[in-house]
Amino acid sequence: MGFKIEHVRLHWIEMPLVHFFETSFGRTYSRQMILVEVSCGGVSGWGEVTCGEHPYYNEEWTEGAWELLNAYIVPAVLGKSFNSASEVGQCTAGMKGHRMTRGGLEAACWDLEARLAGIPLWKLIGGGARPEIPCGVSIGIQDSVAQLLGKIHTEVDAGYQRIKMKIKPGWDVEVIREVRREFPSILLMADANSAYTLSDIDHLKKLDEFNLMMIEQPLSHDEIIDHAQLQAALDTPICLDECIRTAHHAEQALRLKAGRIINIKLGRVGGFAEAIKVHDICQRHGIPVWCGGMLESGIGRAHNIALATLPNFVLPGDVSASRRYWKRDIIDPWVEVTPRGTIVTGDAPGFGYPLDLDFLESVRTRHESHSAQ
Repeated sequence: MGFKIEHVRLHWIEMPLVHFFETSFGRTYSRQMILVEVSCGGVSGWGEVTCGEHPYYNEEWTEGAWELLNAYIVPAVLGKSFNSASEVGQCTAGMKGHRMTRGGLEAACWDLEARLAGIPLWKLIGGGARPEIPCGVSIGIQDSVAQLLGKIHTEVDAGYQRIKMKIKPGWDVEVIREVRREFPSILLMADANSAYTLSDIDHLKKLDEFNLMMIEQPLSHDEIIDHAQLQAALDTPICLDECIRTAHHAEQALRLKAGRIINIKLGRVGGFAEAIKVHDICQRHGIPVWCGGMLESGIGRAHNIALATLPNFVLPGDVSASRRYWKRDIIDPWVEVTPRGTIVTGDAPGFGYPLDLDFLESVRTRHESHSAQ
């Protein structure tokens, strides 16, 4: 049926985390996020820019995303008509990088199209392979091993099907050994967020003894070739994250045998259109995928749920309950996880969760509005 982008509203919100979250590149206590609202005929679709507050995961950061949206991305699409949200990314294709920022607007357009059609977002993107998606959790680096073990106990008791623990040099082999001693049979993986180099190859080989599902992105954020060399030396599967930004990157990585699993993050690849392409390439090559997270609010979390209904998302992802991160979410009801460690998808139009507009207003610190002439 198509749509025209008549209005774009940008909402900068800040929400404190229930508990700090630490990776190899730093500790986070709260999240500053940009929500993108696109409107047509009085109907709004919503997306989320998933970059961090600082340019450590990739080159993007919240302040830069805000400027880029206002100066380049919104003007590139405002007032334009599209037959499908899959066409929106073409308007910003000439911009180098900044896929999370571009993807926030692109995701909002998919939500808008689904709402205008009166169908759930998962159906619009070709998902629906399963009525429930399997869920795992990501646990950051803690102040002590005892604290980490306590958090894992909490999440295992809550039913989560897979535990991901962040690692870095000095918080890796011996910590994982303690976790495996306490939890010998859980599905366990380690995420390095690019904290190692090939000079650590002998050290990383020690991880093979722990029967990990995978080690995620051990080497540099833009490195594929070195991952191929490391994977050849490890029994543990490597999962690629930061270095897979496009479907072409996925093809290169698979040709080089740089990893045996790929994590698809909606923002990292620039939105649903590219995420679907990465999914399809991996499916053709028999490479399983799962959905990664970036400490999203309920909007980004709901988009991840829709993405994870595609058929090759066969491994538990990082899509977990709202209450693990937020004292209050900007959607109501919140995302909940069943005792069996799944999230049940629904049939409501768009991303499927009503917005708590009063709470959104209370945590909004900046706002910009753009209208077509």
